[in-house]
Amino acid sequence: MPEVSEWFSISWFYPSTFQNFTWEYRFFLVLLLAIPLVFILRWLLAIRQKQKLTIALPENRIKSDIISLLRYIPDVLFAAMTALLIVVLARPQTSNEKVEQWTEGIDIMLVVDISRSMTIQDFRPNRLEAAKKVAKGFIEGRFQDRIGIVIFSGDAYSLAPLTTDYKLLDTYIDDISFDKIEASGTAIGSALAVATNRMRESDSKSKVIILLSDGDNTAGNIDPITAAEISHAYGIKIYSIGIGKDGKVPTGKNVFGQTVYSENTLDETTLRKIADIGEGHFFRASDNQALEDIFQRIDTYEKAEIKENKFKDTTDYYQVYLKWAIILFLIWIGLKSTFVSNILRD
Repeated sequence: MPEVSEWFSISWFYPSTFQNFTWEYRFFLVLLLAIPLVFILRWLLAIRQKQKLTIALPENRIKSDIISLLRYIPDVLFAAMTALLIVVLARPQTSNEKVEQWTEGIDIMLVVDISRSMTIQDFRPNRLEAAKKVAKGFIEGRFQDRIGIVIFSGDAYSLAPLTTDYKLLDTYIDDISFDKIEASGTAIGSALAVATNRMRESDSKSKVIILLSDGDNTAGNIDPITAAEISHAYGIKIYSIGIGKDGKVPTGKNVFGQTVYSENTLDETTLRKIADIGEGHFFRASDNQALEDIFQRIDTYEKAEIKENKFKDTTDYYQVYLKWAIILFLIWIGLKSTFVSNILRD
């Protein structure tokens, strides 16, 4: 769009220019429809009231001259001036609206079990891959929350510190595999301790650990209950999720390609007590959909209020069309004082 200083540019009258405008008083534009109607009525009345003389002339003496069209110039100028004044009244403008969003944010540590039992296929394609998919969806729905990742089996390992770089977190989650930690077992207490250590110096008003495991604590050098109490002392809320079905579950295929089943049990007692100490909730997920629903509920529970400031930068362009209207008015006044207005009227 041309700069205001370039008001004389013909591009101000391009259809594309008008399409870019917003109008403060759009209803004035309806008056543009009245302009041709007024001039048609004025022309009809002028014909009826004009004095007519009966003159007999030979046909070869009757001819029209193109110069007679000049008498319509003042009317055209007046109509154009009126249209411009209507545009001025409608107040064309452009607005650039900027929205700033912010939140106090929540610190969240995802603590994910990668022990060998997570290969069980009661989830599709298995427990670990289902957990990774849901975790990525959970991260995608957050806004300015710092999120970190701890993985554990026989030992615990901080995979990602607290960060708002969600694309980086997606990369870390994609890289999670069973061979990340060599030690076998399930060290729930150690995992909670590592997650707590990551959040220990956080000054966030809300700190959360989401613990996902399918087994009992069988490894590590710290008791899960003790680790939960330490987390609670640092003001950390804990959600614990027990993953897996009870009963026979598919654990893979044998050398003949047949599915092998084994009996699966999950002692919920420890996970429930961890959630109680952490003043959170315990959930049990028996399939992919249930796991997604649990993360959606946690997402709802731990939503920080998002605040926003709106900045609206508005630029008016009515003065451009007002200048054009003034010029047309001066030309119209000048022509009214010349022969043009009365040419061929006598």
